[in-house]
Amino acid sequence: MIRITFAAAAAALTLAGSFATSVAAQTDMPFALDWKFEGPAAPYFVAVDKGHFAAEGLNVEVSEGAGSLDAIPKVATGAFPVGFADINSLMKFLDQNPGAPVIAAMMVYDKPPFSVVGRKSLGINAPADLAGKVLGAPPPDGAWAQFPIFAAENGLDMASITVEPVGFPVREPMLAEGKVASVTGFSFSSTLNLIRLGVPEDDITILLMADHGVALYGNAVIVNTDFAAANPEAVTGFLRAVANGWKDAIADPDMAMEALVKRNPAADAALEKRRFEMAVQANVATDWVKANGMGNIDPARMAKAIEQTKSVYEFQNAPDAALYFTDAYLPTDGSLKLD
Repeated sequence: MIRITFAAAAAALTLAGSFATSVAAQTDMPFALDWKFEGPAAPYFVAVDKGHFAAEGLNVEVSEGAGSLDAIPKVATGAFPVGFADINSLMKFLDQNPGAPVIAAMMVYDKPPFSVVGRKSLGINAPADLAGKVLGAPPPDGAWAQFPIFAAENGLDMASITVEPVGFPVREPMLAEGKVASVTGFSFSSTLNLIRLGVPEDDITILLMADHGVALYGNAVIVNTDFAAANPEAVTGFLRAVANGWKDAIADPDMAMEALVKRNPAADAALEKRRFEMAVQANVATDWVKANGMGNIDPARMAKAIEQTKSVYEFQNAPDAALYFTDAYLPTDGSLKLD
């Protein structure tokens, strides 16, 4: 459980944020990612290289992270004004740290990549096939944390599934070797890892939890609420630039991978392009987003997501969607529409 003394952190910041410069100058908005510089991070570098942030009067430096539980405290303490994190982790963080000045302001992964990934040759084609089989699951895995919701929504008896706790480094190798029939993980990461290990792509089954009854949302741009209150136009400009970065990256993935490789020369451009395109197809450019634009949420779905979360997490305080997400800073000029 992560707890932070926010009074001490806040004392190091002015209300306007140590990130805001004079009115005539650009506003510094360092951005904390939740993970490494991989394919799905490319749109933020595109937004930098194409001048979308600069056009909003913003100076943005993107930093890699070590998971949502790394990014959320960075923003909550004010070390970063904006970040990228899983909203489900944010809900639990705010429950454990009531009043922390952090909230999600733009949904990016309309569908989270939480998945069960299995092999057809090992009998996995649908959720019901998990019964009587061995499932490899790293205990800290975000997808494993949501698996009980997935099981309940699909009428699976957890007792009928043999769960093998595995480490992240051996998760896909064990599936490739047939030691487990399926694993929990992020759809694009586990799939690409299996392909790299020589598993034929047509032997891989991806059970995206969001397509099988799990209403949860995924990763969102999060913002320090003190900074946002003092700099609302900067936050809206940041979100508009992020949307433009995503649209440009979707339109020209090769260009986006060039922007990524500039920051991560060790990256395999072809592999990261595939990872990016999988994330776009399954997680970002969903039917709901195509109809409604990026960034916002469906209140009814969010309410259901909170109810589902209650089945796997005991809230210490009454959950309230208004604590976790706000649309107050989303641009209203049509820039969130995916063309």
